[in-house]
Amino acid sequence: MEQNTENPTPVSPEPQQEVSQDSKNLGLLCHLLGFLTSFVGPLILWLVKKDQDAFVSHHGKEALNFQITVILAGIVAGLSILICIGIVLAPAVGLLDLIFSILACVAASKGEYYKYPFCLRLIK
Repeated sequence: MEQNTENPTPVSPEPQQEVSQDSKNLGLLCHLLGFLTSFVGPLILWLVKKDQDAFVSHHGKEALNFQITVILAGIVAGLSILICIGIVLAPAVGLLDLIFSILACVAASKGEYYKYPFCLRLIK
């Protein structure tokens, strides 16, 4: 008996589901509003859509957790200005917020699940 090794079928750990364009847009909006309004925008979207759409719920939680982390890092950076470390740390926090928010927006617009690095997972 010969086995067909020419075209093995890839095995996915979880079934691939098609994400609707509305879900992609709302996921993108979670991250965009997170950057623009801190935690308020993602919190509202997550509370409204958490039981209706798993994709939007995931992105809402991620954006909310990341913005809470950014707020805490901003407080630490603000306090550390007294010892001159915050002069470098505060702009770095803002720049990382911008960069990671853009990466999350791009992933959400493609229909991918995104997890922020360096993020406290307070809301699960």
